[in-house]
Amino acid sequence: MDLKEKYNQLEDFNKKAELGGGIERIKKQHAAGKKTARERILQLLDHGTFTEIDKLVTHRNYDFGMEKNKILGDGLIAGYGKIGERLVYVFAQDFTVFGGSLSRANADKIVKIQNLALKMGAPVIGLNDSGGARIQEGVESLAGYADIFYNNVMSSGVVPQVSAILGPCAGGAVYSPALTDFIFMVNEKSHMFVTGPEVIKTVTHEDVTKEELGGALTHNAKSGVAHFNGTDEEQTLMMIRELLSFLPSNNLEEPPVKTTLDPSDRTEESLQDLIPADPNKPYDMNELIQKIIDNNHFLEVQAQYAQNIIVGFARFGGKPVGIVANQPAHLAGVLDINSSAKAARFVRFCDAFNIPLLTLVDVPGFLPGTSQEFGGIIKHGAKLLYAFSEATVPKITIITRKAYGGAYDVMSSKHIGADVNFAYPTSEIAVMGPEGAINIIHRNKFNEEEKTKAVQEYRDKFANPYKAASLGYIDEIINPKDTRKKIIGALDMTKNKRKSNPPKKHGNIPL
Repeated sequence: MDLKEKYNQLEDFNKKAELGGGIERIKKQHAAGKKTARERILQLLDHGTFTEIDKLVTHRNYDFGMEKNKILGDGLIAGYGKIGERLVYVFAQDFTVFGGSLSRANADKIVKIQNLALKMGAPVIGLNDSGGARIQEGVESLAGYADIFYNNVMSSGVVPQVSAILGPCAGGAVYSPALTDFIFMVNEKSHMFVTGPEVIKTVTHEDVTKEELGGALTHNAKSGVAHFNGTDEEQTLMMIRELLSFLPSNNLEEPPVKTTLDPSDRTEESLQDLIPADPNKPYDMNELIQKIIDNNHFLEVQAQYAQNIIVGFARFGGKPVGIVANQPAHLAGVLDINSSAKAARFVRFCDAFNIPLLTLVDVPGFLPGTSQEFGGIIKHGAKLLYAFSEATVPKITIITRKAYGGAYDVMSSKHIGADVNFAYPTSEIAVMGPEGAINIIHRNKFNEEEKTKAVQEYRDKFANPYKAASLGYIDEIINPKDTRKKIIGALDMTKNKRKSNPPKKHGNIPL
């Protein structure tokens, strides 16, 4: 074979690998409104930066006539490239090859990518579109999954891990995405479930569609398994790029700073009237967030799930910050099982990746009721308490209105390690609301008129921030209009914070 033939052979192999399952299957993928694995990677990464690894790998199975059916790449495309000029590792399951099913060979490709990402300190992005385990390979395929899961756990808190579900993802396959930091789904195109509709019908006789059981809206709004959903693949992939713009490449780096023209000392006069004088009247915490962050740019996480709490990323003076905020416009902003778990996981992510935390507090307490108690609100509420206490990143807290009872403690109070605690003049820091307190303190002693007077006296004395400020639990009472510059000042003051928790293998968070 002369030189020219050798070069032609390489070109021929590359072309075959790039065709995946062939023209017909690619057309079928496009007809289903889905892109091919290679198209997805090229759309996700900066133009011209993708380098493929293991392009010519094939499966090693000789059962069921599989030895006669080998396709270069074996249904998985893996490699590295750049997003926003920063290194990322990426793998994508190719549904045109054996339905994207996982073989031992392509599990090894994913494991190689994960190991490289861990060594080089860069994020890993998995684009999932797979029929699950490759049945012809039996336990070898299962072993491949478990190796991937193990690496997910070892990488957790070291490099950001992102999963996009761009087609089916069922059975054991769902556990790798579940172990990653963020899951993206596409409306009506992606599905996740441990057992599919047919199995459910056989075992429990429930009739449920694929979409109801494991569609993007189900997992974004009901189960809380997913964090983001897009209307189509393009939008979903662009959202991944946006998310990564807030995150450091690994746990030893600081989050990337962006230059901004939004003045750090900008005051916002309209905030003086945002919080109603009537403590029972709702207002939208999103409005407050939008008015204090850089350029109104807020990336909300799990926006459709547990809407009584808001979590997401924004920038202050160009620096990324994680925001946790009660939402008085939904269930009065109470803490319940779902909101506690949602916020706890977000707090732990920010802490792992050196992202400071801003907590905006307007919380009347924990949601009462048998369903909450039987569901373990004690344990779930403790998750949030644990997460805030454990976090060593800069923590800034602003009480806008209510901070009652145990919920005051849990929402990043001074006592569990917040560095700077502000309160608005409208804030009420107390064990409970005035009516409830008077009912307990003066049980059945008063007529209606005396009771009204006692409630007013309690309100004047305790339903304000001054008692807490006199004890040093609040560092400063601020005007709402100054919120932005106070936050940026506090972030600047805490930027060199050094704090480490006692040495231990790991704590035992109340799961």
